[in-house]
Amino acid sequence: MRDLDLVVEPGERVLLLGASGAGKSTLLAGLAGLLDPAASGTAAGSLSVDGVDPRQARVRTGMLAQDPETQLVMARAGDDVAFGLENRAVPRPQLWPRVDDALRAVGFPYGGEHSTSALSGGEQQRLALAGVLALRPSLLLLDEPSANLDPDGAALVRAAVAAVQQASAATTVLVEHRVSEALPLVDRVVALAPGGGVLADGPPEQVFTRAGAALAAAGVWVPGPAPALPPADRPDRPAAAETLLRAEDVAYTPPGASQPTVQRADAALAAGEVLALVGPNGAGKSTLLALLGGLLAPERGRVRAAASLAGTDAGRPPHRWPAAALAARIGTVFQNPEHQFLTGRVRDELALGPRRAGMGRPGVERVVGELLERLRLTPLATANPFTLSGGEKRRLSVATALATAPRVLLLDEPTFGQDRATWGELVELLATHRAGGGSVGAATHDEAFVAALADRALRLHPVALAADAAG
Repeated sequence: MRDLDLVVEPGERVLLLGASGAGKSTLLAGLAGLLDPAASGTAAGSLSVDGVDPRQARVRTGMLAQDPETQLVMARAGDDVAFGLENRAVPRPQLWPRVDDALRAVGFPYGGEHSTSALSGGEQQRLALAGVLALRPSLLLLDEPSANLDPDGAALVRAAVAAVQQASAATTVLVEHRVSEALPLVDRVVALAPGGGVLADGPPEQVFTRAGAALAAAGVWVPGPAPALPPADRPDRPAAAETLLRAEDVAYTPPGASQPTVQRADAALAAGEVLALVGPNGAGKSTLLALLGGLLAPERGRVRAAASLAGTDAGRPPHRWPAAALAARIGTVFQNPEHQFLTGRVRDELALGPRRAGMGRPGVERVVGELLERLRLTPLATANPFTLSGGEKRRLSVATALATAPRVLLLDEPTFGQDRATWGELVELLATHRAGGGSVGAATHDEAFVAALADRALRLHPVALAADAAG
């Protein structure tokens, strides 16, 4: 973030837009008092909240970060929401009713005793937001609050934010890619320019009428449909395409959980196919991906791989393959990309897989260069992966999965945090993988992604997981 001049008046409700890496999350973190440029960065200009350093105004500020897992600090859900209130010395008779009200407002599906370690990504999102709303802040900073939520959960979150705005006249700065759904929550749109400064600023209708086309060309999400794939990128699949991976009657219960997240589930991935795993938060989509990808062993049922995929490990389930063989055959992208970064530079992260697979230096350099260019990461080649924006981290995690040229890709929320341009690049890259006979399984709440790319959708349901397929 640089060369930014911006004033937000008390009570304003601002939708902050911009291409991936334009500085949206950095601005929110600065307003929340979470940055100390003197210790960890380079600063120019000034930033203030109510006329003081944001670090001195934290008591009036509530922020939901892009990665909700980083905000969960207690073992039980109710205690986590109560944590901030206890730190602000809210009297006990007021504390627990406020906890219950906040959990109810965001549609948290469990009681306060539920373990925070047994939550899906979307459930973590709701719980973290409940902790923010319980504080009743006068400045509300929300970094993609609906990104990992199913449509019903996203609607509940928007309703909860609207209720807080109405009850408190809280100033709101919101980063959100679901632009059309977010517009009722805001009265002003500010679009940051990728190189610094502001692309557009004003009432939503005015901004999108006058600058909508220019914003879309700059990679900014605007109201309207997502970019469509060219017809040539959706070839007809063979009627008898080979099934590369199949899960049969699988079940899995996470450590410490009282009930399974996946129970008696079936799924199959065929060559030349994109399968979307859809359904509400907590339905087990991420767990089923991990079972298919050999990262978890089912407690019942089995996962089978075609001999053409398993190679020398034919007849063995993926979770019993050697790690190097698994990575070369099945590329996996976690919901939290930071969980799979292993090096200190973006370029080294991309080179790691091909090098361990035995690829020579010229081949490694070629693969790394192509992926950096295709996913718009070239300017960040020497950056530390952990310093990237959320959208950049997601693109890097997808690129590392592609680097070893696996035949199967398993992706958890692959389009999270992407601007309009990089969303299109990711979708086209996956379409190319499918056209070459590869298989893609994606857990997603992105309806535009499903419409653009999926050949089939498998809907999962919580606990019972009665799965139904839709073409």
